[in-house]
Amino acid sequence: MRPLMTRSGERPAERVPVILESLGAGDFHLIDSGNGEKLEQYGPYRIIRPEAQALWRPSLPAHVWEKVDAVFTGDTDEEGTGRWRFPKEALGETWPLNLLGVDFLGRFTSFRHVGVFPEQIVHWSWMKEQVEKAGRPLKVLNLFGYTGVASLVAAAAGAEVTHVDASKKAIGWARENQALGRMEKLPIRWICEDAMKFILREERRGSQYDIILTDPPKFGRGPNGEVWHLFEHLPLMLDICREILSPKAVGLVLTAYSIRASFYSIHELMRETMRGAGGVVESGELVIREAGTDGKTEGRALSTSLFSRWVPK
Repeated sequence: MRPLMTRSGERPAERVPVILESLGAGDFHLIDSGNGEKLEQYGPYRIIRPEAQALWRPSLPAHVWEKVDAVFTGDTDEEGTGRWRFPKEALGETWPLNLLGVDFLGRFTSFRHVGVFPEQIVHWSWMKEQVEKAGRPLKVLNLFGYTGVASLVAAAAGAEVTHVDASKKAIGWARENQALGRMEKLPIRWICEDAMKFILREERRGSQYDIILTDPPKFGRGPNGEVWHLFEHLPLMLDICREILSPKAVGLVLTAYSIRASFYSIHELMRETMRGAGGVVESGELVIREAGTDGKTEGRALSTSLFSRWVPK
């Protein structure tokens, strides 16, 4: 694997800390949190999942928490697996959801996730706005794209999208989501491949993108046994992403979940990566604010991930 590029010139201007906050969106909102758990509404279902950041006590009474459709039990570590318990009645594996006008399927997975990270709607809304106002078809690369909600949002807004994920199951789920919304004709390339291998090949080919979204895990494996370690591989990944940004690029967005680090760590890395490119790097945290049972009552802010975003101006 090639060494990091040596960058010259001034580092981009910076805005820190930036807190990007969502009160909920579409079929989702956070009802309450506390005691290491979060109570969420996903469409018709009310669910409980582990949440290590919820250090406080719940605001709502116990009877609200008891009236739930699904509870994740088992390993609370992000990489661990467990199972779902259904207090009322057994539920189907999937159910329909909607964000930013895009239909997709929720699914009860053994990794406690349900197919979407709704706090990222702040990035997706930003991306959608950039695509719609560009006046030209933007090329979007979605690395570690998971179930494809961001890819569908971008394509529906008019972008040409390349979606990359190492999981065949995730790619299959993404295609299900595309079919659910009758969006099969949208220009999306679904690629099941190790993200680093893909972008290295794109660099050799001279491929370029106007927006790159990357949401790498702390640890992962590619389809052919490739190993990903965030702290080892992130600098090179961002370096390659910089190389495949187009001359008229409008953004590079990085999110990082479940890592013991300050946002300053990825902020300084992003500024160093984009040295000489001008623009601005803004970094901070994505948070979701509790919205109560009615979805409108503002409560505490729950931190979900770190982020860093470069924009040309």
